[in-house]
Amino acid sequence: MNLQEQYNQKLISLDSLLEKVKSNDIIVPALAGCEPSGFLERLHEIDNRVENVRVFNALEFSSFPFQDPEREIKNIRSMCYFFGGSSRRLHSTKRTSLLPSHFRNFSKWVLEDKKPNIFVASVTPMDRFGYFTMSLSMCYERPFLEAADMVVLEVNDKMPRVLGDTIVHISQVDYVYENNHDIVTASFQEPGEKEKKIGSYIADFVQDGSVFQLGIGGIPNAVANCLKNKKHLGIHSEMLTEGMMELIKIGAVTNLKKKIYKGKTVAAFAFGSQKLYDFLHDNPSIAILDGDYVNNPYVIAQNDNMISINTTMQVDLTGQCCSESIGNKQYSGIGGQTDTVLGALMSKGGRSIIALPSTTKDEKISKITPFLTLGAAVTLSRNDVDYIVTEYGAAKMRGQTVAERAENLIAIAHPKFRKELKEQAEMLQIW
Repeated sequence: MNLQEQYNQKLISLDSLLEKVKSNDIIVPALAGCEPSGFLERLHEIDNRVENVRVFNALEFSSFPFQDPEREIKNIRSMCYFFGGSSRRLHSTKRTSLLPSHFRNFSKWVLEDKKPNIFVASVTPMDRFGYFTMSLSMCYERPFLEAADMVVLEVNDKMPRVLGDTIVHISQVDYVYENNHDIVTASFQEPGEKEKKIGSYIADFVQDGSVFQLGIGGIPNAVANCLKNKKHLGIHSEMLTEGMMELIKIGAVTNLKKKIYKGKTVAAFAFGSQKLYDFLHDNPSIAILDGDYVNNPYVIAQNDNMISINTTMQVDLTGQCCSESIGNKQYSGIGGQTDTVLGALMSKGGRSIIALPSTTKDEKISKITPFLTLGAAVTLSRNDVDYIVTEYGAAKMRGQTVAERAENLIAIAHPKFRKELKEQAEMLQIW
């Protein structure tokens, strides 16, 4: 058969595809912009004929009926690597549970005892060579695709073609269905005044020629804004964002000083606006690579002057960081925070920055505390912390005693909490 005949033979309707899902199946959908929305939008329809179907979720940006806590779904549950809004709402129903893992180990650890039955991803239309492009995410997709009993692709003509480890050949696919839909997007979050101050402090650590990594949100966007006058920056990042795109466009990012993938922006996935997706389409300077590789600390460390920039939710006076929960309530996940921190610390001239506002939005609660809230997850060990930054400055952690750490952190806490923090540190013998 020629390529088009193979495609036609594997073309299936969503009704027929849903019939192929059976009890005890483990389903792995691709992440973010590659999420197969047609399949996920209708998955709840099989709840009354199957038992114990489990779906992996990771940083979901959409909400589908099977995740609706108001629906009576009995037989479809999720195992979530990184909570988004849907998982937070669903958690109280016992229909989802966190799967803790560093980003770099996620697929490897899961595949030790949870073989996927069905892998589904949204891709570009097939090209003349028989290849689809899984354009916007290679976080964990490749290992699960290769391990799955059945590989299904949702063909969407609105997907950009992005280069890297993203291609999938028709011979690797069991079924395809067509569903042209707008890709899930995120609007650019304008940084507030506190975030702008934090961004300016962080930008001082980024020198001309540095390689950096950022996430999404007000603080990362503020950092990106503060890097516009830098020269020959490089990007090796789990996530590729709109702020990074602007730095590439204006020439602040050239990637020419990188030691690996010189001249290319490297990421495991891209997420943002349609403007970002248009920029990525057929852009030869972009490489979306397998997440196990991108987030391997030993790979990250091959770039000199690697600057890892992450955010957290709470820091105790010894330097422990909780970046994923509010007390015992799961809010997000560990993601690649530890991966990128370790990679930066092993890099020649590298630095790791952990950023947070000094207080909650109403300024009633300090985010720098004597100890983490009961039940809080320790996302980043105090043994791996380098610098902590708030709107009041940067506190050095690496090479500091516990007493010095406490003193440095109190100095960047909100002024109205500093006296109380000193008293609590003394009472708790944090020295």
